[in-house]
Amino acid sequence: MEIADFLAPSDVMLDVRASDKRRLLAELARLAAAKLDLAPDAVSSALLQREALGSTGTGGGIALPHARLAGVKKPVALLARLPKAIDFDAIDGRPVDIICLLLLPTDAQGEQLNALACAARALRDPDAVRNVRRAPNAAVLHDALARAAATPKRA
Repeated sequence: MEIADFLAPSDVMLDVRASDKRRLLAELARLAAAKLDLAPDAVSSALLQREALGSTGTGGGIALPHARLAGVKKPVALLARLPKAIDFDAIDGRPVDIICLLLLPTDAQGEQLNALACAARALRDPDAVRNVRRAPNAAVLHDALARAAATPKRA
């Protein structure tokens, strides 16, 4: 699975402002719900339930909030870059400024589950993260992430 399979350039947002994790997830849930014709409260609730299991802040200023939802047919993502990092209870304690929200079908298997791994792999690449943080617009940001996900890593 490639980044472009679940993240469209139009779903990349720069300079998203949020004062805290809950408000950020609520706003991203609202946007994702509108895109998928779902109830915003259902999306927000699913994301918060997943966060209650443990923060999806993976470290290095990155968070990968995700949830499985009825009504989602294929993986869908939103990528947000914040101008000011917020506390996300990340595993390294650092605030988060890059968030890749991923929604999966309730019965996601195989290839669909690879969407989360694909996003995580791309956002672990220091060059990709640097390019995401420096991207002047959404198209450049999307391209930087897509290139990182498509580039085989050397052992």
